[in-house]
Amino acid sequence: MTRYIHFTEEQKQRANSVELEDFLERRGEQLIRSGREKRLKSDHSITVRGNRWFDHSTEKGGLAIDFVQKFYGLPFQEAVVLLLGGEKGIEFKQTGKSVDEQERNRFVLPEANSDMRRVFAYLIKQRFIDRNVLVYFAREKLLFEDAKYHNAVFVGLDENGVARHAHKRSTATGSGFRINVEGSNPGYSFHYISKNPYPHTLFVFEAPIDLLSYISLHPLNWENSSYVALNGVSGQPILKLLELYPQLQRVSLCLDNDEAGLKAASRIHRTLQQQGFEDVVYDVSVQKDWNEDLIASYSQEQEKPAMMMR
Repeated sequence: MTRYIHFTEEQKQRANSVELEDFLERRGEQLIRSGREKRLKSDHSITVRGNRWFDHSTEKGGLAIDFVQKFYGLPFQEAVVLLLGGEKGIEFKQTGKSVDEQERNRFVLPEANSDMRRVFAYLIKQRFIDRNVLVYFAREKLLFEDAKYHNAVFVGLDENGVARHAHKRSTATGSGFRINVEGSNPGYSFHYISKNPYPHTLFVFEAPIDLLSYISLHPLNWENSSYVALNGVSGQPILKLLELYPQLQRVSLCLDNDEAGLKAASRIHRTLQQQGFEDVVYDVSVQKDWNEDLIASYSQEQEKPAMMMR
């Protein structure tokens, strides 16, 4: 039985204010950047930011103490002791500005560059995405190049056509930089809603480049379907779009073909069923993701003429 320890309100507040990123890294956990948050490498459904955490698989979250209780299986007393440093005298970082204050930061799109040469060069020459698809999304103001860093910016519009979300992806060779613009509303991540008024499918992807790759691989009448990129594995954008657009009668989960992606697809499927949405199918890439499939397809096309000449 855990012995009772009396904690002052100040001690409990201090324990609950521990920065979870610092706490987890000191315990040997590996974290992956996910926009303004960090994602556990061991479980991609769990994100942390400041002293807050959120489990996208259960749609539940909280502060530092209940995180330690839930994920380390400790009772309240031991969780507080651990966060306060225990017998080792470790002092973890404390959050400064509260997350609620940070959330009030206003969303502003980055300044657009005068042209999109770097973005088009990156997406066409390195990612092999169809030029016509890129031109369409650029004209719809869903894609542009930022003026300062020349990142590709994938824009999420709300039902009134107002930008509410933006995801930046570096166009520099070898760079893996990607981040959501501060203040982005996660319910409106990068998406395309078809003008088709009849019941049709919503195709779901982890990243904007996978979405564009899928359309490049399946160009026939692609405008008659709808598409969304989650920028991760949260099902929140799907639920928002299903709420706004009743013509979306089927969901096709096209997440990455790896352990994290398959696990996330299964979790999202369960969430949709719990919401009473039953028509869910899976579309899995041959390679790890749809962009790898697109690159492989392009390579095969290049090999055909060489084989015919032999």
